Amino acid sequence: MNKRWTVRDNADQDVVKKLAVELNIDPVLSTLLVHRGIGTFEEARYFFRPDQRHLHDPFLMKDMEKAIMRIEDAIAAGEKILVYGDYDVDGTTAVATVYGFFKGWYPKLEYYIPDRYKEGYGISTQGIDYAADNGFTLIIALDCGIKSVDKIEYANSRGVDFIICDHHLPGAELPAAVAVLDPKRNDCEYPYKELSGCGIGFKLIQAYAEKHDIPFEEVARFLDLVAISISCDIVHITGENRVLAHFGLQKINTDPCIGVKTLMQVAGRTGSFTISDVVFLLGPRINAAGRIDDAKHAVELLIACDEDIAKEKGLMINTRNAERKGHDLDITGEALNMIDNDEVLINRKSTVVFNENWHKGVIGIVASRLTEKYYRPTIVLTRSNGHVAGSARSVLGYDLYEALCECKDLLIQFGGHKYAAGLTMEPENVEAFKARFEEVVSATISPEQLIQQIQIDAELRLSQIEPKFFRILNQFAPFGPENMSPVFISKNVYVSGNVGLVGAAHIKMNLMQEGSAAFDCIAFNHGEYLPQLKSGVPFDICYSIEENVWRERRTIQLNIKGIRI
Repeated sequence: MNKRWTVRDNADQDVVKKLAVELNIDPVLSTLLVHRGIGTFEEARYFFRPDQRHLHDPFLMKDMEKAIMRIEDAIAAGEKILVYGDYDVDGTTAVATVYGFFKGWYPKLEYYIPDRYKEGYGISTQGIDYAADNGFTLIIALDCGIKSVDKIEYANSRGVDFIICDHHLPGAELPAAVAVLDPKRNDCEYPYKELSGCGIGFKLIQAYAEKHDIPFEEVARFLDLVAISISCDIVHITGENRVLAHFGLQKINTDPCIGVKTLMQVAGRTGSFTISDVVFLLGPRINAAGRIDDAKHAVELLIACDEDIAKEKGLMINTRNAERKGHDLDITGEALNMIDNDEVLINRKSTVVFNENWHKGVIGIVASRLTEKYYRPTIVLTRSNGHVAGSARSVLGYDLYEALCECKDLLIQFGGHKYAAGLTMEPENVEAFKARFEEVVSATISPEQLIQQIQIDAELRLSQIEPKFFRILNQFAPFGPENMSPVFISKNVYVSGNVGLVGAAHIKMNLMQEGSAAFDCIAFNHGEYLPQLKSGVPFDICYSIEENVWRERRTIQLNIKGIRI
């Protein structure tokens, strides 16, 4: 697939030079800081030295005081409290965090995860009925609820109060809950808007701890779960999230809770975990519980206090993850064949595929894979409880949620973000929806948005990559949305020494540039370039810089994202 190389050029050079001098760093590094909105020595110190004191006062969040007062009243009156959360990584880590914290102080507490297939996403009537029928008078809802106006009205009619802790965009009307914690509320002045659902839950327990003089250490022990939610829910790793992710990763790598430690073991990965490791090794296993079986198993693992129970749950979840991979491969193969053998689908600017027999638990993963392959807004649909359920993914810069808004008359419900969403419709609307969605996308997407982009942060000479540069570059971590691992371009490099295939499609080689040492390089899925990579023939590369560890030997490696002969 052809990719656009786009070099960022929006850095104020006066600020770049000033920062380089003040921080005694390479101007390329100060350029990276300016790209991240950092223009002063003080801002750079805040960025490079995350501190728990940088966390905001939780009571700055609208309705936090109301939420804490309602919890206090419930505890004082001996009411039963139900901690309710979504079935994905963000929801299950949020439930484990809030339930795990309050269970240490109050016994009349349970948790509830809706069944993906019987109840669907968010707050369900069944969940409310369960609470009312079993004497629960307060539900703390996590990672869901901000648009559940009718469900909260129903809960109120049954004598069940709600505290909503959500991070999704509100609708025109807020639910009539006792408290609605969501920084994205128009009337909420909380300084940071991009917390995960688990992050909102963390602020709730932080507020309760502050109000009751509980040591912060009792709250901080859940930071490994918060870091997992931040990593896997693809929220911005900036501001407060970056602080939470920094200390959460520290906890994962030094003192994880029993459940997270077990997950790391069953994943078979040793060594220090990065955000990327969490996304690809821990997240899919937590998600697999709800995709294939019951997400309650994930919560049971994450709150486990006994190593034997944790091991049992961890092995079971690992097995579910293997099943999930099987479904994923099968359905992806079927979907690819469906598209490749249909001239109409091939030439569209969107992809919408439907098979009533596909497993609902993996259609989001399949949508992501199809988006990678064809690089256009993609929706994968299957049958679920008499309706058709779908999972949608978008491409850089294209607002999928807005496109779905243009199709809302054909949908029962939908929700999500700019780049990912879920939806439900009646079976008879599938063909009309395919046509409408294609019509909307065709009218609103630009030609450039349909070509995958490699965004390059700066041009770099290979001779600039020396130990101090690499050491400071590592301090930009943890990497993630809005703070991605920097990508550099180096021109007129050439093969020096070894070059060859690793596996079927990856190139491993040594590269030099005039005046530089040789660097080890790996170029995943670039095997077609091998015949052109001859000794002494110049070409350009874009790449990120990483540390490669092999048999306890650590070297700097260039991870090549693109080659231009």
